[in-house]
Amino acid sequence: MKNTLIVYSSIDGHTKKISSKIAEYLSESENVDLASLSEAKTLSLKNYQQIIIGASIRYGNYRKDLFEFIEKNLEDLNEKENAFFSVNVVARKSEKNRAESNPYVNKFLKITKWKPKNIDVFAGVVDYPVYNFFDKYMIRLIMWITSGPTDTKARFEFTDWDRVKKFAEDLI
Repeated sequence: MKNTLIVYSSIDGHTKKISSKIAEYLSESENVDLASLSEAKTLSLKNYQQIIIGASIRYGNYRKDLFEFIEKNLEDLNEKENAFFSVNVVARKSEKNRAESNPYVNKFLKITKWKPKNIDVFAGVVDYPVYNFFDKYMIRLIMWITSGPTDTKARFEFTDWDRVKKFAEDLI
């Protein structure tokens, strides 16, 4: 059995949820470890044949420590089977829900020296009730500008779970 590590960078927990679902699919045929980005910093990547990294976007950016982790582990990442997925609400739009058409995936590929072998993007969640005051109204403004949902009492999930399953199956 192949040893797989799934590393996630999540702000509000949805990227962790997607990563957990991928781990569930893979665990039927592989040994899978799931780790937050901060937990993964303490792991030896030498123990894994496959590494999958999932990262979310907030205000147009990935977290800085994502790039630090990749840079530090670039050699290990390149030597192994690997994959990357981005989680962002922009991917709710059909013209931006593929890796090649998603602006945040393209931005990621320009910034990093890592060239993942498998790449995908999944639409995330707008979960107004869990946001702090500032995030709630900034995200609402962004959603209003981009014709997204603006009801601050509601949660809007855009994730295509069948697509998440297909991504996982393609990694087996």
